[in-house]
Amino acid sequence: MSHPKRGGFKPIAFRWRVERTFAWLGQCRLLSKEYEKSVASAEAWLWCAMMRLLIRRLAV
Repeated sequence: MSHPKRGGFKPIAFRWRVERTFAWLGQCRLLSKEYEKSVASAEAWLWCAMMRLLIRRLAV
């Protein structure tokens, strides 16, 4: 029994963006461990890390 032709590897663009974003956020040392006691505090640090990334990109 032969297998039907497969299209091969097709990367999903949106998934790549999400994975790269998580990798960039992983560079922030505060986000690498679960130090925060509240979700609001953890979310605030996440926003700070994203702002830091965007400011660095705008500065170039």
